[in-house]
Amino acid sequence: MSLNRQFDGYFDGAHATILSLQNADGSIPWFKNGVIDPWNHLEAAMGLNVIGARAEAEKAIAYLRNSQLEDGSWWGQLGSAVPIDEELHQFTNKGMDTGQQIRDTNFIAYCATAIWHHLCLHQDLDYAHANWPMVEAAIDFVIALQYPQGDIRWTARDAGTPEEDALVTGNSSIHKSLSCALKLAEALSKDRPHWQHARAKLAEALAHKPERYDRTWEAKDRYSMDWYYPVLSGALSLEQGQARLEADWDKFIIDGFGCRCVADEPWVTVAETAELVIALVSQGAQEKAQTILSWLEQFRDDTGAYWMGMQVEQRVFWPVERPAWTAGAVILAFDSVHQITPAHGVLSQRD
Repeated sequence: MSLNRQFDGYFDGAHATILSLQNADGSIPWFKNGVIDPWNHLEAAMGLNVIGARAEAEKAIAYLRNSQLEDGSWWGQLGSAVPIDEELHQFTNKGMDTGQQIRDTNFIAYCATAIWHHLCLHQDLDYAHANWPMVEAAIDFVIALQYPQGDIRWTARDAGTPEEDALVTGNSSIHKSLSCALKLAEALSKDRPHWQHARAKLAEALAHKPERYDRTWEAKDRYSMDWYYPVLSGALSLEQGQARLEADWDKFIIDGFGCRCVADEPWVTVAETAELVIALVSQGAQEKAQTILSWLEQFRDDTGAYWMGMQVEQRVFWPVERPAWTAGAVILAFDSVHQITPAHGVLSQRD
């Protein structure tokens, strides 16, 4: 039985949304003629792969492979600083926009997660070997930017880039990507002890050195991703993860709707809610994860595609966009909860 048959057409609308956005070169922008960045591009590609669109997923991976710079990095956009419209830009950023094209280490590392996910899904070692040079170059580029204290700089050291700092959400995602990179290396009989050392140092920083993060950014504690991503990363103990989620649950969760993007606005976003679901699965909170996943039904349009989010006080979908990465995140969360494919644990398994 093919993977898409296993989902019984449940994600036909999300599938169609991503495919309608994918460009001829394989790239998947946020929305039509919109931003392309490596992380969100791959989130959409993994969603396609899960529901059986392997050829399209591999086309997306080929685009990334072909656009990789010689040093292993990619130019990209900082997702939180790229406006979908002016109102959203003012709402989400409040002074966080750098106004400059950068190379985000979190975005660069994520290719390891996508290739490990592909291997778990299809057991295709030849494909994994073919993409190994891309992953190896990307991971080596990222860990070269690790500070002695264990945290990893959030951008490459290009002229004019922002001040040196590390971001808790970005480093959490990098930790997950390093875990996937090490599993991929083992499957391909590659020994990379310096990656293991880098991941251990990063885990120590995430779990025990909060002072290393967000030193030059204002009001980061209002962002839900900074709340749940360390849990999703696998770097925290189960006890630490539970305490972290419980401490700010009421701050970020609107019951019956999902996870706020920022604590001080009644704006629930589908992708953040889906990622929180995966974090809950990683904590063993399967029932709670399934409940919150069920809340996302109300965010589907008539075709089954997912809106980006909702302003819940006004009960309006906002912004009026259905991003490719939103669809990808929900598909990955659904697989994580219902364990449909062999890759269901890639994002939720503890390392």
